[in-house]
Formats: sequence, C-alpha cells, structure tokens
Amino acid sequence: MTVSVEVPTLGESVTEAIIARWLVDEGDYISADDIIAELDTDKISVDVPAPASGVVTSLKYDIDDDVAVGEVIAEIDTDAEKPEDHGDDSDDDSDDADEAADEQPAAAAEADEPEPAEATEETTEAKGPGVDADEWELSPAVKRLIDQHGLDPAAIEGTGPDGRITKGDVLDHVNRGGSTPTQRESVEPEVSTEQREERVKMSSLRKTVADRLSNVQNDTAMLTTFNEADMSAVMELRKKYQDQFVDEYDTKLGFMSFFIKASIDALKRYPAVNAEIDDDTIVYKNYYNVGVAVGGPNGLVVPVIDNADQLSFADTEVAIQDKVDKVFDKSLSLDDLQGGTFTISNGGVYGSMMSTPILNPPQSAILGMHNIVERPVAVDGEVEIRPIMYLALSYDHRIIDGKEAVSFLKRIKECIENPERMLLEV
Repeated sequence: MTVSVEVPTLGESVTEAIIARWLVDEGDYISADDIIAELDTDKISVDVPAPASGVVTSLKYDIDDDVAVGEVIAEIDTDAEKPEDHGDDSDDDSDDADEAADEQPAAAAEADEPEPAEATEETTEAKGPGVDADEWELSPAVKRLIDQHGLDPAAIEGTGPDGRITKGDVLDHVNRGGSTPTQRESVEPEVSTEQREERVKMSSLRKTVADRLSNVQNDTAMLTTFNEADMSAVMELRKKYQDQFVDEYDTKLGFMSFFIKASIDALKRYPAVNAEIDDDTIVYKNYYNVGVAVGGPNGLVVPVIDNADQLSFADTEVAIQDKVDKVFDKSLSLDDLQGGTFTISNGGVYGSMMSTPILNPPQSAILGMHNIVERPVAVDGEVEIRPIMYLALSYDHRIIDGKEAVSFLKRIKECIENPERMLLEV
C-alpha cells in the first residue's frame, strides 16, 4: 500500500512553507515517525515525520520548492520489505533491528580511533558523564546529518536524554564550523587580489522572512513616533522589592513586565493600536496577546504571551522566562508564535540607543525599547542626571492616526514614570 506524506497544518495564517531539507532519499527504508523532511515557514521550522514504516518511493519536490498545507510531498510503500542490511547484525540474534542499526555508527567511530581508550573517553564526553561509549545510539535522522557533513560523532556534544546526540546538536556543531572543508565547497570564498568576499546562499527561512519584511514596507503606511521615559521610578521599585519578589515567586522582576502592563493599559485606551486590517474591514480585538521579540540561535522569533491582561506581574515574568527558555532550547511550537495582537521589541539588550522597529504583520503596531543611559534632564527647573530610555512606536497609518499613536506612547511613558497609575488605572 502506498501512503502519502502531506504538509502538516502549519498554524494560524500560515498556508505555505519551503522544503528546507530532505533527510531521506528515494529507496530509503524508514520507520514510522522518522523525520523525513524539514519545512521552513516565516515563523518556525517544522519537522515532517513519516506516517508509516516502509520504503520511500517518491520525493515530489526539490529543496527550496514552495509547498502548501495538505500537499503530498512524498510517498511511502508500506508493503516493501525491509532491506537485509537495514538494522540487521549477522552476529546478533536479537529481533531489535533498530537497536542494532543505531550501534553501527558507534562501532565505525571506534574503529577510526588509533587508541580505543581515547575513543571511549571522547564518546562518553559527547554523550555526557557516566554514559558508556558502547551504549551510544544515533537516530537515523542524526546519522544522515553526520554522514552528510562528514562529521566525527565523538566530537559532537549531546544534549538529548542521557546525553544522546540530537539533530539540533549536529546543526549547532555545523554552524560553529564543525563541518569538513569538503562540505563547504559550494560556499567557498571567491578571492581576488583586489577584493575578498564570501558568497553564502541565503537560507530558506531567511528568504521567507526577507519577503515578509519587504511586504510590510510595501503594503503598509508605516510611520514611527518617539518619546523618552525616565526609568527612575521603575528601577527604584525593582531595587526595593526584588528580593521579596524572588522569595515569593521564585522569579526576578524585570523591565519587560512593566512595559507589557503599560502597553495593555495604553491598548485599552487606544483600541486601534490593538486592531488589524482584514481586506476592507478593521478588526478590533478585545483581548491582549503580547508578542515579545527574542533573538535566539536561529534568529529573531516572537513568542506570544496569551491573555497578558489577565496575568499578574509574577505570572507575566514566569511566562516571559518560559518563552525565552523555549527559544534557546529550540522547543518552540507554532502555538507559541500564533495569535499576537501587539509586539514589544527590546533592542536595548544589545545596546541600541534608537531604532524604528518594523511591524509584525498582521499587527498594526510595535513598541521598541532601547538601552537605559544616564542623561541630564530638567526636573523642576534644575538639571538632574536620570536613567532615560528612548521609546519608539512604529504603526500602520492606514488604521492608526498620528494623534492616537503619539497619545498611546505618551500613556506608556506616564505608566513607566508613575507605575502606580497601572494599579489605580488613572
């Protein structure tokens, strides 16, 4: 029987993806749930598992091809017999063929080492303390990546359960320069005596993001307005209650929770900033799902804190940390990235003094935070040194008037400079 492999549901408003990588070839035997392909969307990378065991009879698309949700991208013959060399060990009478197959790469790695003792030590280190080299297992997808890049498994640090090497570990190793020179022939620098340059093909995900950002510039009337906020009150509040807050909630009180709360206060007063355009209709949203831009190992992503208006400061901080951890653990799901109504980007963590953040479609506004710098300001007729942060609000002028945008940002400034306003709603 032939089983079709279809593009899975990719999440809200995502209908297309790009074939980023095939992890199998036609003729390969695969087991159910083995990852056969990676898809890139403008939001996240998605693994496509095999729905059944069998032989891959057809790969219908090439790398970088566009595919739509529900399209058939491969076919598997479930009646095909498993090849004799697929996971079988002539010296082992065990019925667990997959376990035998996984042990083969380890044996090959040990054979390449001049001294078995050193090989054992390196292999154990790659898996983590207390794991013997002969217990080392590689999944088929991991083995294919290692073979593709010509890597030594013993040199890759494993972060999976019991120290096993995961696909992410292999890709991280390659990104850090762990691939062999033969694997980089396609992007070898073109060197001349007058100019040195290196041409590296843009990743599928980067191309998709680039297209989306270009569309924002072309399809919206984006403007940016600026203001500044004296951070003295917030910093004093954090300093005064930080220890008690940590003891009570086991999490630190950061700046982001203040800006999320201030933004929600302002969004309730100026609902157009929380709305979006759908064809010729304005959709006003009476819920507040705040996206927080996070720079992770695979680039910028915007996980969403759902119903942020219903969370306390402590709950907000816990939610933020949970999303950040998922970014760096590479465990974000599509659900973590969907449904945002407003976004906050903190370029200040990288030292940015001022920027014009770009809209995160289909949202109509985004708040940009920047670094805090002590500057001289006039206070009651006298010059004082205060910690000042520049704020920027980029907005779609088709739906948000200038007066609304300026007033919105002014309200955030008022809430940050007088945090009690957020509690009293005045």
